[in-house]
Amino acid sequence: MKQRLHIDLGNRSYDIHTESKCLTGIGEAMRQLFPTAERCMVISNEIVAPLYLSSVEQSLRQATWQVFTHILPDGERYKTIETWSGIMDALMDSKLSRNEPVLALGGGVVGDMVGFAASCYRRGVPFVQIPTTLLAQVDSSVGGKTAVSHPHGKNMIGAFYQPKLVWIDPEVLQTLDKRQLRAGLAEVIKYGAIWDAKFFEYICDQADALQSLEAESISQVIFESCRFKAEIVMQDETEQGARALLNLGHTFGHAIESLTHYRQYLHGEAVAIGMLMAARLSEQLGYAASGIENEVKKSIEALGLPTEPPCFTAEQWLDAMGHDKKNIGSRIRYILLKKIGDAFIAEDVKDSDIRSLISSYA
Repeated sequence: MKQRLHIDLGNRSYDIHTESKCLTGIGEAMRQLFPTAERCMVISNEIVAPLYLSSVEQSLRQATWQVFTHILPDGERYKTIETWSGIMDALMDSKLSRNEPVLALGGGVVGDMVGFAASCYRRGVPFVQIPTTLLAQVDSSVGGKTAVSHPHGKNMIGAFYQPKLVWIDPEVLQTLDKRQLRAGLAEVIKYGAIWDAKFFEYICDQADALQSLEAESISQVIFESCRFKAEIVMQDETEQGARALLNLGHTFGHAIESLTHYRQYLHGEAVAIGMLMAARLSEQLGYAASGIENEVKKSIEALGLPTEPPCFTAEQWLDAMGHDKKNIGSRIRYILLKKIGDAFIAEDVKDSDIRSLISSYA
């Protein structure tokens, strides 16, 4: 089934194209999008490249593209200025001009770094997202957030820079590690928790089908997740207001990743734990009725995701969250829940509230 969403951002508008087995059609799609360009660069990583790079290269060459490639190491811990600098070196060596595109073939780390590099090289060249993980397909490839991480915090260095196209082939998920698949499902359940209780219920009901990559279920959640994100990005492209709701679980989740040096948890796993912490905090502060934490926990457990936060002191948590890019001044912004499908931005959470939250896990 072919599905297409349009993100209307004026001259930064683009389409999200979702279709099974569409990977081999990327060359012609690129030719239609860039009719006068001759060269492009595909940037992937050492895990994805052996699986899909040759198909993408063949499709591009059949559409008369001259193709350069660059391969990155795999893993969140390589989302650094040093790796980004290697991308810039490859772009410099290729001598791509300002109208010649860069393609990101991989998961969220690849997409974020390539997008940031594209925003900087020659002050901006076009780039295209070809996400190969569920997390990237439903979240990071859409919306134009690009970044690298810093020892003080995740995604602290970056830019809002929209792709020219997002090209999603659900078939590539067949080779995705099951742990990575479950991590992507954390971002899917997040959309339901934020906006749509019925979608939340659907994900819970379809938990087994989604983990088995049943075609209809997985295509539905990819499309609906992209639709939710597209709507919010069109309202608030640079996260001045409503787009911050997409960060449910992320303030705690990013702290978990930072405190464990990006080696213990996948991003989606950290977000899953972060959503549970946000739900418990929502109950403790009286914003949500008792039981919402259990609702979220049941959904996360059904998807095979972790539920217990790592053991750090409240001061360590507060220090890590104090470096979060979503903060305003010295205030840490938390996304909390009133009920499933109804999230809000809380800017009045006190450090003492976080200390109480952390002590509740002792």
